[in-house]
Amino acid sequence: MTPEVLAVIMFLTTLLFLLFGFPVAFTLAGSSLIFAFVGDLLGVFNFKMLLFFPQRIYGVMINEALVAVPLFIFMGVMLEKTKIAAKLLESIGDLFGSVRGGLGIGVILVGMLLAASTGIVGATVVTMGMLALPSMLKAGYDEKIATGTICASGTLGQIIPPSIVLILLAEMLQGANEEAGLLTGDLAPLPVTAIDLFAGALLPGLMLVGFFIIYILFTARLHPDKLPLKISNKPKAEIWKNALFEVIPPIFLILAVLGSIFLGVATPTESASVGAAGAAILALLRRDLNLKNISEAAITTVKMSSFVFIILIGASMFSLVFRGFQGDEMISNFLTNIPGGEYGALIIVMLTIFILGFFLDYIEIIFVIIPLVGPGLIANGADPLWLGILISLNLQTSFLTPPFGFSLFFLRGVAPENVKTSNIYAGVIPFIFIQILAIILVFAFPQIATWLPRLIN
Repeated sequence: MTPEVLAVIMFLTTLLFLLFGFPVAFTLAGSSLIFAFVGDLLGVFNFKMLLFFPQRIYGVMINEALVAVPLFIFMGVMLEKTKIAAKLLESIGDLFGSVRGGLGIGVILVGMLLAASTGIVGATVVTMGMLALPSMLKAGYDEKIATGTICASGTLGQIIPPSIVLILLAEMLQGANEEAGLLTGDLAPLPVTAIDLFAGALLPGLMLVGFFIIYILFTARLHPDKLPLKISNKPKAEIWKNALFEVIPPIFLILAVLGSIFLGVATPTESASVGAAGAAILALLRRDLNLKNISEAAITTVKMSSFVFIILIGASMFSLVFRGFQGDEMISNFLTNIPGGEYGALIIVMLTIFILGFFLDYIEIIFVIIPLVGPGLIANGADPLWLGILISLNLQTSFLTPPFGFSLFFLRGVAPENVKTSNIYAGVIPFIFIQILAIILVFAFPQIATWLPRLIN
């Protein structure tokens, strides 16, 4: 048996276990160890290669960019626990409620602000599902439109910086970029950083927000009965006052975090510490900061961060064994020989990621799939920055695609029992098509993703 065949069997076996719901980190590491042992017995793998594994873990431990992950998680959880996000949603909803479809627009804008403040999809969807969905249904909004808008708005945390997805994706793409350099003989390729991906994702993220709003306005014009007005009893002066009071602090926090990154004043890790401290200060100024909130935010941060890093370590073991079976060279050769060259290979990979997104979590796709296909695509001529934005948009779509879209699960968990699951699934379909349109536009016009990073560098 050749090492390439074992590499394919190992990949398919791991994928099968993941589909059955086995723990991701232990599945990646366990299947790798088993196949490494089998490969050593068959004489197609040197078990001593695993001695390099401690060095790979050490590389993860000393990676400063990954320190931003728990800091951004803490910032998002703190904003959620102290009800800052909830108050923002309520005030924006009142502000736009007098426009037909305005409540839906308000939800989208709040989703954008929460995305830029937290970067955590689950927190955004749950918060808006608990607060906005009852208001939208009470106002007479169609169930499908209400649930679809909340699910889609919640996924903006995947693409609008600061996003944990972009940080993890930057780490994987940098490794893929270095591997591609070895394949092409370029020993000093331009680095791919989280700052580059943050800048590259900004315009596509805002473009999506615009598309979502256009869809709401268009639907309100065609079906006004499905998106009725929501007239607030509060005086206009009070509505504007509340909106400004709730919007300005999060915007200030966003500008402090992203501004420090784009102006070159701070690295993503340093700006993440600014965001974490800023979220705590906002809670303190609003008198929402107490020992209970701090404790809950800290525990949640530790749990979520541990989840991410243990998967990263397991994926590192998988990648090491897969390369030991020469799987990376096999995939590189396969992508190179696909008809259509660079674009043909990229289309195949994007379709594969889209389909895997029906079943796998975005972290699994980033840590397992990207290290395998990334080097071949970049060696084929794909701009790693452009590739990263396309993949992040694709992963964002996976949050909406039935049957296992996580936004659908998050909303189902907090939606009233009388809201039909079928309506939640049907409600996201128009937004999935909008996501696909955004991917096609970025694919056809790479400048959407590359213009801003090139400008600030």
